[in-house]
Amino acid sequence: MDGRTLWYPQYAQSVQLADIDACELPQWALDPKWEDRERVKAPPPVPCGPFAKAWLKRTVGNKSVTCNVISYRVDGTAIARCTTGARDLALEMLRVGWARVASPYLVNGQYAAYQRYAMAARYGMWATYVLDMNEWRRKAVDKTPDRRPIADFNLLAERETEISPPFADARKRPLRTDR
Repeated sequence: MDGRTLWYPQYAQSVQLADIDACELPQWALDPKWEDRERVKAPPPVPCGPFAKAWLKRTVGNKSVTCNVISYRVDGTAIARCTTGARDLALEMLRVGWARVASPYLVNGQYAAYQRYAMAARYGMWATYVLDMNEWRRKAVDKTPDRRPIADFNLLAERETEISPPFADARKRPLRTDR
């Protein structure tokens, strides 16, 4: 369904991967390599949500997925640790940088290590300028698939926090174009 949720049509059940968060489908990230600022008024958009979904879909493919349910959300969505073969799907999403650790209080210490690796290598969303998912969910007015990238550019301009470490100092100075 998205970068952290699987859908089992035979059971009409959605399953959210435990301990991670990913961009929502209509959420955009922005490419920090913003050239020609006089002519182009906003950085190039990156479809963060669709990329996260595509990577999860690619990882699962047509393989069998096993999920161990940990709990349920109020809406009935199962929260689970899911694997395909010997691969932990949440760990895979963290490794490639299309998800982040959802809480600092982790059961699995590997998750934080994989996230740090992806951040340092600037994989996935860590190579972009992206608003924290929780802040995006609170502030985004239009959450439809037709949402325009400029909406997220405007949200970033008024952000409280961002999760992209290479650009954590962006409040103090403009994005650099010499990288």
